[in-house]
Amino acid sequence: MVNYTANLTVMTGAARKAARGLRRDFGEVENLLVSVKGVSDFVTKADIKAEQVIREDLMHARPAYGWMGEESEPVEGADPRRRWIVDPLDGTTNFLHGLPHWAISIAMENKNEIVAGVIYDPIKDELFTAEKGGGAWVNGKRIRVSNRKDLSECLFATGVPFGAKKTLGQTTKDLVSLMPVCAGVRRLGSAALDLAYVAAGRYDGYWERELQPWDMAAGLLMVREAGGYVSDMAGGTDIFGTGGVIASNSEINAKFSKLLS
Repeated sequence: MVNYTANLTVMTGAARKAARGLRRDFGEVENLLVSVKGVSDFVTKADIKAEQVIREDLMHARPAYGWMGEESEPVEGADPRRRWIVDPLDGTTNFLHGLPHWAISIAMENKNEIVAGVIYDPIKDELFTAEKGGGAWVNGKRIRVSNRKDLSECLFATGVPFGAKKTLGQTTKDLVSLMPVCAGVRRLGSAALDLAYVAAGRYDGYWERELQPWDMAAGLLMVREAGGYVSDMAGGTDIFGTGGVIASNSEINAKFSKLLS
């Protein structure tokens, strides 16, 4: 059974508190979908409100820490070594369309290293947690990455770029290389949950480009603590700097990375 440290207790409490408002707002989205007018504004307000709830709880508990959140300006804390990295609603487009696949992601960084992470899926009531050296867990149950070795048996996840993103062409090439040799590729619309699912062995691997730190901070630790491997798209460690990530079990990492290079 997982033993929550003081930091994880604060993080899970903030996630659950924000989730109550998001669940309520998600219930309203279905009513708003009959009229396109106002839905985007409503979801934006829900997103901002959730971040405010999380920020208030975290900064009250650790007022000296810095802050990086999707919906607000970054703040350097009195303690420059530590900061919170938060996405209050990862999967906003899913939320907007009434699709029940989205999550809250909270990470704690210490000396440029993620040392604690929480990813909470309020609709499925799945709470993924990890702390450096303490393993990865979902609802108090230990999780591990898969041990599949044959790509033909592996299920992968990615995020297909939309709008004016620069990497659509490269992602299309990735799919052409990978899909003929694997069991399938999924695009469910939440980077945080994609990484949590790799940690839980539900996906064997995941890759995506043009991400922000708050999309993946908690998930990167989750995969590592579940025995998996994470790198940037070049196989290096500059994941936040490049915005690209490859995550998988260690058995397929070399073959998976080679297909994407």
